[in-house]
Amino acid sequence: MATIKDVAREAGVSIATTSRVINNAPHTSETAIIAVKAAMEKLGYRPNANARALVSKSSNAIGVLVSDVSAPFFGIMVKAIDTIASEQEKQLLVGSGYHDAEKERNAISLLINSRCESLVLHSKGMSDQELTKLAKEVPGMVLINRVVPDIASRCIALDNRKGAYIATEYLIKNGHKHIGYIASSHNIDDAHDRLAGYFDALRDYGIEGRDEYVEYGEPDELGGEQAMVNLMAKNTDITAVSTYNDYMAAGCLVLLQENGIRIPEEMSVIGFDDGHMARFVYPRLTTIRYPIQLMANEAVKLSLQLANNENVERSECKLFMPTLVRRSSVGRAQ
Repeated sequence: MATIKDVAREAGVSIATTSRVINNAPHTSETAIIAVKAAMEKLGYRPNANARALVSKSSNAIGVLVSDVSAPFFGIMVKAIDTIASEQEKQLLVGSGYHDAEKERNAISLLINSRCESLVLHSKGMSDQELTKLAKEVPGMVLINRVVPDIASRCIALDNRKGAYIATEYLIKNGHKHIGYIASSHNIDDAHDRLAGYFDALRDYGIEGRDEYVEYGEPDELGGEQAMVNLMAKNTDITAVSTYNDYMAAGCLVLLQENGIRIPEEMSVIGFDDGHMARFVYPRLTTIRYPIQLMANEAVKLSLQLANNENVERSECKLFMPTLVRRSSVGRAQ
């Protein structure tokens, strides 16, 4: 692995100058800054982040990247990882990326520069190529809820497309033929896969997929509420709605009830994730279970094994399957 001496030699400057550039110290010439940064890129040098630093100078911490630390879904994920970390007498460092490549990159750099010995990343913004390169630098890096083909053995994911298929299929089996879909407006694989699963189920059961039955919004309660407003404004014949997640479903439920539409007698609604909210909205939400706790357990255990240079016999992604949770928000079509 490259050292600061190697970088200084490649850049043709002193170690002291190299150190000043790395630490953004003042009074450093532009020529030196350009030369040192070029050398760092060429040699793959990252301060405190190469494999040797992770092993021999570990902070005894596990780094975790989530989309939004305030979201309950990610709270469950972090709690599951923290449980394993506590058993291993390790600490957790958590960063938020908000599905934005630059924010994810900055958060990951902070975790790496804190010498985390393993990383569990929920990254949606960074490219496959960048994550593949990062995996080569950080032996203990594992991705959760994403599949990058070149590092598939380090990926823990859910079959989102299958989950949306199951949700839509359940509505169809309850006699519904005019089924709306409330989709996430975020440009991420989860959103694309779940929308595709909805259309897959319609096609397989001989039902025409209609674009006017689909509305997009932010993947939260307000987004779901507004999307349902838009669906109702179109005056369609829908008798059921499948949603991107439970938050959007909750917003949908509130809007329908405020407009005197009985659930499930006049409109059936199904969610996705099976978060805590699904049990406490009224009526209790039929949804698709996303086993994030099991997935997080698997991810952190794999990360620790890789960071410890243990032999892991796996060449493919670990793919978890979604399951249907029947509650009270879906009924037979009238």
